[in-house]
Amino acid sequence: MTRYGSVIHVKDEKLEEYKSLHASVWPEVLDRLRKCNIKNYSIFYRDGYLFSYFEYTGDDYTADMAIMAEDPRTQEWWSLTDPCQYPVKSALEGEWWASMDEVFHLD
Repeated sequence: MTRYGSVIHVKDEKLEEYKSLHASVWPEVLDRLRKCNIKNYSIFYRDGYLFSYFEYTGDDYTADMAIMAEDPRTQEWWSLTDPCQYPVKSALEGEWWASMDEVFHLD
């Protein structure tokens, strides 16, 4: 299992919409996450930032993320959530949610 943390900005005027969307995530989107080996997924908010944490339990992260990105229902979901967000300044080229380095973990 690999832990992933990432960060992105949420637009102030879109925060309530983003929260509302995530209060009732579509079952197909949740099912796709599970099928792509994503577990223990959380998103936190603070001062205009969203922080995402999840655990990946598969063997090929790149392939699973490609499968997720190709899913029509997930694409439809992203078409609603993406306009609520914008990348942090330090995001790499082409990176939407910026990856974070784990500096501490306690089991």
